[in-house]
Amino acid sequence: MKILMRLIRAVLGPLILLWDKVFPPKAITRDAAAQRDVEAAARDLKLYQFLACPFCVRVRRQMKRLALPIETRDTKRNEAWREELLAEGGSPKVPCLRIEEEGAVRWLYESKAINEYLEERFAA
Repeated sequence: MKILMRLIRAVLGPLILLWDKVFPPKAITRDAAAQRDVEAAARDLKLYQFLACPFCVRVRRQMKRLALPIETRDTKRNEAWREELLAEGGSPKVPCLRIEEEGAVRWLYESKAINEYLEERFAA
């Protein structure tokens, strides 16, 4: 079963990345001042993810749609970020959005919940 799942991921991962590259979402446009405010707010967000994870792609597409320059941290390629996610977030599961607001840190898992949060906070 593990071998089958690895094979499926090995085939689907590159296809998902190709589809995302060929058909990127159109970003919303804001006036310059509003975009600066969004960029300042996005500095307090970090997305822990894997490059070819379909749920992570879903969140990154939402980030593109909303023109959000959120730092992404690939926990598959960087062991320190994986350990940070596990130690502080409580689980190595991705995608996970680290949200820092008013000095408090919150870890939000699940692509649907992350996308809803981003929509509510940053949609025009």
